[in-house]
Amino acid sequence: MWESAASVGAAWRKSSRSSPNGNACVQVAAVGTTAAAVRDSKNPSGPALVFAPAAFAAFVHSVKAGRLDLS
Repeated sequence: MWESAASVGAAWRKSSRSSPNGNACVQVAAVGTTAAAVRDSKNPSGPALVFAPAAFAAFVHSVKAGRLDLS
């Protein structure tokens, strides 16, 4: 589900999977105990993806496996 990153109202942190040079940074946040959110750090007021716990685990697994790499 897409939401405004500001509406999520969570404490954001840089993902350990983000690029060290700062041009491909992703931030993640817990949304209570029922969801996780992901946003582009270059657009903090833009949209955020909000996932239920199982969907977030599947998303992270897909990222780590390289299935979402568009390069």
